[in-house]
Amino acid sequence: MLVIGNDHAATALKINLLSWLSTKGIETLNVGTDADDSVDYPDFAKAVCAKVQEKEGSLGILMCGSGNGIAIAANKHKGIRAAICWDKELAALARQHNNANILVLPARFIDEETAKACIETFLNTEFEGGRHERRVNKIE
Repeated sequence: MLVIGNDHAATALKINLLSWLSTKGIETLNVGTDADDSVDYPDFAKAVCAKVQEKEGSLGILMCGSGNGIAIAANKHKGIRAAICWDKELAALARQHNNANILVLPARFIDEETAKACIETFLNTEFEGGRHERRVNKIE
């Protein structure tokens, strides 16, 4: 299951992406806001991180305006490696080299088609291990 969370700046993008993911048969859990009223992004980062931590190997997506705040909040949680990506090459490297388990999308700086490409790449790319595993292990 793909866990998705967002703040108010990413509600429209998230709603569109949830619909698209559903057509692809990808099961999602929406723990983000569905409103445009101002909310605090750390609350949604925490909700996604908790779900990803519960099940080893599960992945998440977080979204806020710039991606920065929600990524910083997410990366405070043990075992979480959240990577801000605005193109599919970054999404691939986040998985291959950093074993990222949360994709962070900057909603105010990415269009829907690019977000979809990032998600597809993130979900379909494996961690390479090897020299990268040593580095990732040093993060914990």
